[in-house]
Amino acid sequence: MNEPGLPENMVFSVSQITDLIKEILETSFRSIIIEGEISNWRPSAAGHIYFTLKDNNAQIKAVIFRGAAMKLNFRPKDGDKVRCTGNLSVYAPQGNYQIIVNTMEIAGAGNILQMLEERKRKLAAEGLFDESNKKMLPKYPRTIGVVTSPTGAAIRDILNVTKRRNPGMNVIVLPAIVQGDGAAQTICKMIEIANFYELCDILIVGRGGGSLEDLLPFSEESVVRAVAASKIPTISAVGHEIDWALCDYSADRRAPTPSAAAEMAVPQQADIRTNLETYKETLYTAITQKIGATRLLIKSFNPESLEVRFRNIQQPLLNRFATARDNLLLNINEKIRDLRIRLDTNKTILENASPQTIFDRGYSMVTDENGKIIRSSEQVSEGTKLTITPAEGKIHAVVTK
Repeated sequence: MNEPGLPENMVFSVSQITDLIKEILETSFRSIIIEGEISNWRPSAAGHIYFTLKDNNAQIKAVIFRGAAMKLNFRPKDGDKVRCTGNLSVYAPQGNYQIIVNTMEIAGAGNILQMLEERKRKLAAEGLFDESNKKMLPKYPRTIGVVTSPTGAAIRDILNVTKRRNPGMNVIVLPAIVQGDGAAQTICKMIEIANFYELCDILIVGRGGGSLEDLLPFSEESVVRAVAASKIPTISAVGHEIDWALCDYSADRRAPTPSAAAEMAVPQQADIRTNLETYKETLYTAITQKIGATRLLIKSFNPESLEVRFRNIQQPLLNRFATARDNLLLNINEKIRDLRIRLDTNKTILENASPQTIFDRGYSMVTDENGKIIRSSEQVSEGTKLTITPAEGKIHAVVTK
């Protein structure tokens, strides 16, 4: 049966039928979404990427042109299950049809990304990602710890970079499962062990590249919290540069790749030697200058100059001593003179009040035979014996009247 609108027994050329198919496909299948598995992933030198999308029963060729390829937020590879948005196109020279992909995401990634964004907002609200919590990486670490798979590409890259930059650096591998069930628990356990035993100066936590699902353990809440709580400065090195995980935000530093993490953590041995030489020269110069200054100072201390300096120090002290001594003697003499005046005054007062002085003026003291002083004639009667004491000697008398 012929298609309505087409004349019966019409003969088409290959170009005509191809153009017709091209018009129908390209106008009927615009902005379609196809989900399938990537196969034969082939980037070109021009930046375009050619590949095949397939499922169990069919396959379709696909292309991502350079502009769209640069906007991909992950690194696709063979075997990835993806969801592509684009439009169908017919390539006439080969008679093939294909999908021109405008955007691509990992199949099922939409729900995962939404979950990660919600978790990110929650942890950020708790302050786990605050810059104020970030620790500085030590400039000259002695030991680097690496929490990763002992058989993965990440540890090989880290060891290669470490050996190249500083062969004397110690590297401790803390083996962990980095994807699938139980991965988050082992990662947390290794971080805990490294901190408990203080095994290293810097701790690298990460793995090589993978799909969004492969990297999920490094976005588990327990791992993010363990990285944030680490007392050892941490570097998150998960996947390739376009990959990301939530532990990137809680770590003290984020490295785009495990190799870059090693570059951050391990100082160049040549740089260390250069710095040591610089420090040595600076120290030598400082010591030489100090010795020179000390020699000049000591040179000025010859016996003659020392005596002059001693005299210069001694003379003011001697002058002060002499002045203090003179002032002290003056004060003592003035005190003695004042005391002598007071003594003379008191002596005069005492002498004037002395009975002997009174006697010397012609007065006498009269007492009866009992020694009682007679002050009135009424104290005696005739026949009373009296003793009269003048200035010198004694007179004995009897009252007759």
